[in-house]
Amino acid sequence: MATETPPPSKTPAALPSAEEFTAVRESAEFAELRRSHRSFAFPLTVAFIAWYLLYVLLSNYAGGFMGTKLFGNVNVALALGLAQFLTTFLIAWWYARHAAAQLDPKAEAIKSRMEGGA
Repeated sequence: MATETPPPSKTPAALPSAEEFTAVRESAEFAELRRSHRSFAFPLTVAFIAWYLLYVLLSNYAGGFMGTKLFGNVNVALALGLAQFLTTFLIAWWYARHAAAQLDPKAEAIKSRMEGGA
């Protein structure tokens, strides 16, 4: 009776130590990655929140202006409301491009260095 040999088990790669994670977190390369992310994300977040609050405030306190007909049954409120959706998608698209061009290569370099040294 022949016995089957079990398939070779894959041993998981050793994870980097806490000291290695700390060293990477304190490195100039990681600081540059965080700076690149923050310099893009924070200003856009503030701008979008301001734009959204402007829309809400206009809706609450400038009813006459928001009710102004632009054409047909489309008024300023509807146009600005639809522009909220448009800017949301534009910001998401712009961030995806920024991340692919600026953030992902830096993050991949850090990741491969961490995994290669493990």
